[in-house]
Amino acid sequence: MRLYFVRHGESEANRTRTFANWTTGHPLTETGVAQAKALAERLETEGVTHLYSSPVLRARQTSAILSERLRCPVQVTHSLREFDVGRFEGTNDPDGWREYGEVVEAWTRGDSHRRIDQGESLDDIRLRFAPFVFELVERSQPEDRAVFVSHGGIYRAMLPLVLVNVAVGFATEHVLENTACVVGEVVDGALVCREWCGRPGPFA
Repeated sequence: MRLYFVRHGESEANRTRTFANWTTGHPLTETGVAQAKALAERLETEGVTHLYSSPVLRARQTSAILSERLRCPVQVTHSLREFDVGRFEGTNDPDGWREYGEVVEAWTRGDSHRRIDQGESLDDIRLRFAPFVFELVERSQPEDRAVFVSHGGIYRAMLPLVLVNVAVGFATEHVLENTACVVGEVVDGALVCREWCGRPGPFA
């Protein structure tokens, strides 16, 4: 089985640096639409069999563009939603971004309980993301090709926990740009990273 972890196209929230992880609105920009179309073209020859999307608007719009080109229906799942930033949701407050950075840094040090007030901890995110991925892997067929359309923050936090050869520090330093892709492959029952945004390993 091969898995493609894709970040959505550029959105209005990206341009304004607004936390829009759980709220509605903030659609793709024209650039984001073009990015999604280019991604669909790149994936067209991969034989995609499953397409999963975060319920956040920018991810759903990206997935819809992929779905049309790849002729694969979209399955929306809460498991892929961007992580909850609590009281800073819907704002672009510099204090929010400062606290966000502090929480992410704490996670890289192993403090998985740390969270923004009213938001999710690393442990909370793991409980919804990791089982979803591993259950798909368990029931997969070798020819399956699954695309996940999600978000940069959750990928930075979660991919080192599901890809056995990706270090936390590497994922923190190499955050996915819009429509960038991480390719994983099931090898002897383990999920191994084969490519990170076009880059081969090592991912340490």
